[in-house]
Amino acid sequence: MHLAYPAVLAALLFSIGVYGLLARRNTILVLMSVELMLNAVNLNLIAFDAWLRDALHAGQALTLFTITVAAAEIGLGLAIVLLVFRTRGTADVDRLTVLGDRAAEVPAPAQPLDLEADAASKGRTLS
Repeated sequence: MHLAYPAVLAALLFSIGVYGLLARRNTILVLMSVELMLNAVNLNLIAFDAWLRDALHAGQALTLFTITVAAAEIGLGLAIVLLVFRTRGTADVDRLTVLGDRAAEVPAPAQPLDLEADAASKGRTLS
């Protein structure tokens, strides 16, 4: 098997993934682009494992690890996208400038209470 064919295919897949990551505004499409890039890495791992004829099949083991990481990434990513869409009403990446936008709307905490000054102003003493 020639190593050039899967390597070129993986480079094309990775390039398409990078383009999708940089050009898309929809969060779901960005996550799909990251998955495409991870699949290009998996293709390279398997191709080099077959080309080197490794007895331990390290490329296949790393591919299984990468698939596990990709599954966890897509699960957490979709959960975050759904939460952001429910709170903001959009999944547009450009409109999500800061995740803590709501923190600016919360009023500042009140000054600590000075009980002695409060009591003195009302003509009382603290006992």
